[in-house]
Amino acid sequence: MNLGRKRQLSGVRRLLLVSSCSLFAALSPQQGQGNSALALNRGRETLSLQRSACPNNVESLTLLLLRDLPSYANRVNQRARRRSRKVDISSSSVIVAGRPEFEPLSLGPGQYTPTTPAELAPPSKQVFITTLERQYTAGKLIELQQYHWLFLTQTDSGWGLSLMFSRTGPYPGGRPPTPPRDSSNGIVGQAIRNWLQDCRVGKVRSL
Repeated sequence: MNLGRKRQLSGVRRLLLVSSCSLFAALSPQQGQGNSALALNRGRETLSLQRSACPNNVESLTLLLLRDLPSYANRVNQRARRRSRKVDISSSSVIVAGRPEFEPLSLGPGQYTPTTPAELAPPSKQVFITTLERQYTAGKLIELQQYHWLFLTQTDSGWGLSLMFSRTGPYPGGRPPTPPRDSSNGIVGQAIRNWLQDCRVGKVRSL
C-alpha cells in the first residue's frame, strides 16, 4: 500500500473516531436525562409504596391517626389564630396522642345520649383517645389531658368523623375531668377531619 493510501485510511479512521466521540457526546445528555427520569420514577414508586390506602380496619386507622394527630392539631391551631377567633381556638399545643380504646359505650337509657343520634346510626364506630396538651397561662406552664370520644362512620369514600365529644382534666390526675362537650368543631375535631381527608386520598404514610 502506497503512502498516499495509508494517509487516506488514517484520515478516515480519525474522522470515524471524531464522529463516534461526537455521537457519544450528543447521546450522553439524553442518556443522562433518561437515567434521571428513571431514578425519579423509582423514587416516586418508593414513595408510593410508603403511602397506603386508608385502612378499613378502625384499629389500624386509629394507630396511624394517633401518630400524626399532634402535628395536624397544631397546624389547625396556628391557622385559626391567624384568622378570626370565631372557632373554638385553644392556646395550648398538643404534645402527644395515644391510649386508644375501642369498647363502645351504651347509648341506651341512663347513659349520656348525644343530641344528634341520627348521625350515630351503623356503621359508626366509637373510638376513645387521649391527648396531652401544654398551655402557658400568666407565664405558668399547665399540662392538660383531653379525653376524646369519636364516632367514625365509613362511607363509600372512606372513614369520616360524624361526631366527637371531649372532656378536660388536669395532668397528672387530681380533680375529675369536665363533663362531655361537643368538640366536633374544635381544634382536635378539625385536625381529625383533615387527617381523614388526607388518608382517603393517599397522603398519609403507612406504618
